[in-house]
Amino acid sequence: MHDVTIADILAARAQLDGQARRTPLLRSTALSTVCAADVWLKAENLQRAGSFKVRGAINRIAALTAGERARGVIAASAGNHAQGVAVAARAYGVAATIVMPRTTPLAKVEATRAYGADVVLDGDSYDAARELAQRLADERGLVPIPAYDDPLIVAGQGTVGLEIVDDLPEVETALVPLGGGGLAGGIAVAVKARRPRARVVGVQVAAATGVVRALAAGRPTSIACGPTIADGIAVGGPGPVTFPLLQRYLDDVLVVDEDAVAQAMVLLLERAKLVVEGAGAVGVAALLAGKLDVGGQRVAVVLSGGNVDINMLARVVEHGLMQAGRYFSLTVGVDDKPGQLALLAQLLSGVGANVLSVAHHRFGIALPVGRVQVVLLLEVRDAEHAGEVRRALEAVGFVRSARAGPEFVPAGWLEDGGA
Repeated sequence: MHDVTIADILAARAQLDGQARRTPLLRSTALSTVCAADVWLKAENLQRAGSFKVRGAINRIAALTAGERARGVIAASAGNHAQGVAVAARAYGVAATIVMPRTTPLAKVEATRAYGADVVLDGDSYDAARELAQRLADERGLVPIPAYDDPLIVAGQGTVGLEIVDDLPEVETALVPLGGGGLAGGIAVAVKARRPRARVVGVQVAAATGVVRALAAGRPTSIACGPTIADGIAVGGPGPVTFPLLQRYLDDVLVVDEDAVAQAMVLLLERAKLVVEGAGAVGVAALLAGKLDVGGQRVAVVLSGGNVDINMLARVVEHGLMQAGRYFSLTVGVDDKPGQLALLAQLLSGVGANVLSVAHHRFGIALPVGRVQVVLLLEVRDAEHAGEVRRALEAVGFVRSARAGPEFVPAGWLEDGGA
């Protein structure tokens, strides 16, 4: 067993001094109110290269011998590990090769290249990239830098836990994103050494529950991950280094779904002014979904990274607002004559609903000639405000339709059988 101790993490902290940022621990008034607790956010999204990964990479590359540095390093990654290794390698004057899947967003590829790494795009998945990285390591004599299953990597990530306890000595619960277990394992060792009574809880996404399965089996196992917006923790399972740490030190593992992650990303952006990727937001998602009772406690939530593609962020924001009841879609049937859209717009304005988009359909729906369907995307305050919009329609003579087509139609349509 490859053990990682508090002494290893303290040594890593000394190694990282001046190389990695000491990220802030920020109190969240919004989450504290929602959870009736004292909630703090460990903002690793503000770390160099945008995630905690640079900590482990620096600690691992700093330990290379002169001969190994001369050979160069290699890693496989679709994002954060790639950038962490590239930054660390440049800091120590080591050549770095990063193998990334061809499906990796261009922004992440260019960011990795900008840090000085040689990027090789190959394969359609992380597993394919990892296989090529191993072949290149063997062929060229390069030193592989694992993403998580390495004692020096784990010790580097564990420095996050030291900083949490230093800044919040009375911490009672720490929520940590959980993929392969490098971050959660390292933090758990550090927190339990300094604050034994504190709970350390890992959070996985429903599409990637490798640690849950491994803990149930009592041994390292691997599963196929599904598509998820929390791609940074879409890992098949823990390895021989991280599994015993998780088994020994984690108090619980929670699982959240995609909608909860999207809502957490929106809340962090809107209320905390923090851009956090899906993997980094799972701890907040667990709190919002009520997965853990933290009432009255001091809680630290690790935001592990902020490297999210801007197009993905836009889609997630829209989805999160929809799930939170801030956006909702409404279909209304009206007569096909001048002025009907204006009357509908006036009614919506009267109840304070903002029209984001309008689609006016005459064809391809089950309505008689002379009648149309209007599909509206509205911005409202919350679900209650959406109900107010529906009640306003009913107050001026619209009724709910039980048939396929518009949700609301004029009452006269039902009387003449035309809806």
